[in-house]
Amino acid sequence: MARGIYAMLFKTIWYVNGQKLGFLRLLRRHLSVSSRTVIDKAAKDGEVRVFIVSGEVSGDAIGSRVMASLKKLSPLPIRFSGVGGSQMSEQGLTSLFPLEDISVLGIWELLPHLRKIRAKLKATIEAALLFQPHVVLTVDSKGFSFRLLKNLRARYNQLNLDHPVHFHFVAPSFWAWKGGEARLKGLTEFVDHIFCILPSEEEVCRANGLDATFVGHPIVEDVLELNSGKNLSPCRWKIEGNSEDFKAKNAIPAGATVISLLPGSRLQEVTRMLTIFAKTMDLLQESFPELVTVIHVAPNSHVENYIDGFVSKWPVPAILVPGGSPPQKYDALSASKVSLCASGTVAVEMQLAQLPCIVAYRAHFLTEWIVRYKAKIPYVSLPNILLNSAIIPEALFQACTHTKLAALLTELIQNDHLREEQIAAAEKVIRLLRPPERTIYNMVQQDSRFRSFPIQSPTPSMLAASLILYHDKP
Repeated sequence: MARGIYAMLFKTIWYVNGQKLGFLRLLRRHLSVSSRTVIDKAAKDGEVRVFIVSGEVSGDAIGSRVMASLKKLSPLPIRFSGVGGSQMSEQGLTSLFPLEDISVLGIWELLPHLRKIRAKLKATIEAALLFQPHVVLTVDSKGFSFRLLKNLRARYNQLNLDHPVHFHFVAPSFWAWKGGEARLKGLTEFVDHIFCILPSEEEVCRANGLDATFVGHPIVEDVLELNSGKNLSPCRWKIEGNSEDFKAKNAIPAGATVISLLPGSRLQEVTRMLTIFAKTMDLLQESFPELVTVIHVAPNSHVENYIDGFVSKWPVPAILVPGGSPPQKYDALSASKVSLCASGTVAVEMQLAQLPCIVAYRAHFLTEWIVRYKAKIPYVSLPNILLNSAIIPEALFQACTHTKLAALLTELIQNDHLREEQIAAAEKVIRLLRPPERTIYNMVQQDSRFRSFPIQSPTPSMLAASLILYHDKP
């Protein structure tokens, strides 16, 4: 069945930058298909060994989808090893250690954890060498990921061994930092191919000698999974959760003002942001007596334990929603009037839900100082960056206070025009983040064996998996 699916993919018509390409030509556009592909090399061993590493919750979701796509597309059995979270575990990964052990955000915040992270890096390198992978795939977490890939390539060279192919999913944000683009050249020594999630990144990476492919933003896969069986308009991608069901299950009064809170996925940011969010809700209840908050809890054991304890002193009614359950998450977002979220991937999720939001962020004061000095863009949320406009209000660093957030939320709740403006912009953002478009599968129409193929549009994970399996090893 996997071989049949792959044959169908290769006869599919894709549209890339307005050019009509078969899937085989799309692959050749980025790499040469020869007898030295990953699949051909792995065939000698009767399996494809993939060492995969993710150091944060958003990367765990990306990694799990790529793992699932590899299993669907590969004509050989796939065996995984590496580091990941609960979602990657569901796809067959036994993590070397908990993902939370290397999930640290910030510059100054990293210092107390350096010894532990160095020990985990060393253990990961040794585990990868022992596993003898055909492919090493790292997902985001560029600090840990690039050190792993660099050290691993050096060890293989030192031992004079045939090294595996190195892939990295999510290009570093070179466009956000002074001198960021110049650092791309250094990656060519240990990264063989990078999967970009923003449309402009591929060209810049290639101009700096780094093989890259724009595969689309992984978050759009939520649309395809949750809207499975629905006829999606190419111009209107939205996830509509069941707001009425969510309100009924949680006994939310009919006239209540529901606000979704997304305080982050790492313990350091959650402890900092949730305190500010609590004070913000305390202020808001004066203007909105029937205020209900929905706190989205990232699937991180440290975060889960912290939030469970923190809500006992929460100033207004609170409902906890597990972040690892997309259906529950989007039901809750659909039931909400607005959201308040920490900077990160969640701002893109708000675009899929078409839920107006405020983006907030605080860090250690030294980290904030370094960010101000090195950043070359005025925004932190991806929607604002893509549109080059402050569509989503941002309260950052010293400006991120409970009084400021309460004022921004009050205005957003009471101003219909501001909410409508965000909703209209959300459609533009998602169009920019979608994978390369293509027509309906010709093979589906011609061969009934392929009519049960599970996707109606190319996904980032399927594109990445295809490029991994058929990458030509230099």
